[in-house]
Amino acid sequence: MIRTPSVDLARLQSDLAALAEFRDPDSPGWTRRVFSEPYVRSREWVAGRMRDAGLQVRLDAAGNLIGTLAGGGRSALVTGSHTDTVAGGGRFDGPVGVLGAIEVARCIRDSGRSLRHELRVVDFLGEEPNDFGLSCVGSRAVAGTLTADHLGTRDPSGRTLAEALVSAGANPRRIHEAAWAANTVGAFVELHIEQGPVLEHSGVPIGVVSGIAGIERVVATFDGQADHAGTTPMDARHDALCAAADAVLAVERLASEGQGAGVGTAGRIEALPGALNVVPARVQLWAEFRSVDGAWLDSRRRAFEAAVSEAGRKRGVGATVKRLSRTEPVVTSAEVRTAMTEAIGSLGLDYVPLPSGAGHDTVQMSRLGPVGMLFVPSVGGRSHCPEEMTSPEHLEAGVAALLATLLVLDAR
Repeated sequence: MIRTPSVDLARLQSDLAALAEFRDPDSPGWTRRVFSEPYVRSREWVAGRMRDAGLQVRLDAAGNLIGTLAGGGRSALVTGSHTDTVAGGGRFDGPVGVLGAIEVARCIRDSGRSLRHELRVVDFLGEEPNDFGLSCVGSRAVAGTLTADHLGTRDPSGRTLAEALVSAGANPRRIHEAAWAANTVGAFVELHIEQGPVLEHSGVPIGVVSGIAGIERVVATFDGQADHAGTTPMDARHDALCAAADAVLAVERLASEGQGAGVGTAGRIEALPGALNVVPARVQLWAEFRSVDGAWLDSRRRAFEAAVSEAGRKRGVGATVKRLSRTEPVVTSAEVRTAMTEAIGSLGLDYVPLPSGAGHDTVQMSRLGPVGMLFVPSVGGRSHCPEEMTSPEHLEAGVAALLATLLVLDAR
């Protein structure tokens, strides 16, 4: 008789604690940046945990760690996330999805159950933004969207992304071999911490993600006139920083319109010449808007461009907006969401549907087949900080929901 698989919470917590010890001792929090020495070492450990779970492990040409549990069928069920962190990051963002997926594989193996589909557990290389200005490096390669231009980008030291990939055991000259054919992915399911306060405030242990926000990123440049700060009257100034300040407030105002349709952030600003006694002559402001509604993103970008133009006109300052990047919103698969709700119901757990404002490897994987995401609560809504925390009971519920979802999908 085949036993129903069950999650070993103590084993999962032990793995999370062990992985967290691979960190940069000279950086705050639990820092494990992509391509760093702690990151490279940690992935050797992750590969070992995959093997211990009965997975056949390989490192692909893009540096993705892929563990496979044999099954039948022409398409695979895929799950996983990433193990790199932001600077000063926490212990749960990414690792919950990777180590939770490994725990799922162990549960299936220990139960003696045979799968109808191959199961792939993936630790995608470099999901977080890096010094090359690119996120989701590994999942882009799997989806076939990592380009030669991407590989040629340089970090501040002058090293190319291709050179950095070699340092992580990848082979950029064969990067095309990392791409998967679309018909090989039956479904991709990612378990992740929410990174926000909704689940905790609602008292619900599981979130079924309805969609992942698209991101519109822009940089506004203001060209004013440098003058002496002590001798130039206020009404004679062409202050680029004051114009930029109007644009910062415009981001907040524009994102607040539309009854919660999206969010906006002015996250970086640089002013030149950067002296207290000189009227700022040139300012650059980087901003982004996020929403699951692509039309809302379009309207916010146009409105921001108009606000920047008006801010410059008022002060006699040149003002332009350059579009940096656009990631389209992703709607998760109705089929996968149905499997999730059936699985969660079988466990007697509550759930709520909610969108993801953060980007994930799931966005890239949506190019290959049906996708879905499960969220577990973040204590205090905190993430990308050392205080990042998900409680043990929610970790257990999340991995149990992931396991049950994959079994429902496998049966179909």
